[in-house]
Amino acid sequence: MFLKGLQDKFKVKSGLKYLQEEMEKPSKSVTREKGITSVGCIVDVDNFQKAETFYELIDEFGLRPNAIKIIGYKREYDKNSPYTIQMFSDKDLGWKGEIENSYVLEFLGREYDMLVNYYEEDNLMMKLLSVKTPARLKVGLGAQDPKLNDLILNIPLNNFKLFKSELKKYLKILNEI
Repeated sequence: MFLKGLQDKFKVKSGLKYLQEEMEKPSKSVTREKGITSVGCIVDVDNFQKAETFYELIDEFGLRPNAIKIIGYKREYDKNSPYTIQMFSDKDLGWKGEIENSYVLEFLGREYDMLVNYYEEDNLMMKLLSVKTPARLKVGLGAQDPKLNDLILNIPLNNFKLFKSELKKYLKILNEI
């Protein structure tokens, strides 16, 4: 048990080092045309339980039904419990900032026009996933590190309706929709 705790501590330390290095590098550009056709969402399910409401963006932006991919973060979760979305947790942290979860690998395997970082908490796992996800435009909430996102909306986490309307307004200004 003691060795497991020590190992977890070193994994967190190596993950923080990796995150720091990645945030110092210039962001990788994704060569996709303007316009939103695919959306990735990283949602803090501990603080926002209605992650499936992101499927409303399909109608809002006129997207294909499979254009949105949602992955939820929960500090601790039971892998055998049914969830409406795919999940990852702190237990999935590997060495050098790797996230060892098949759902995360599937999520990272796609390129997105827009990545929505829907969390306020300063969390290593969600930041790592945000940094690793290939997206042309990254959108987040005001409490996050400004290096992670291109567009930051200063909206409370529990007001999804306001988030949706503000996002639509700014995407029109940026000629994305």
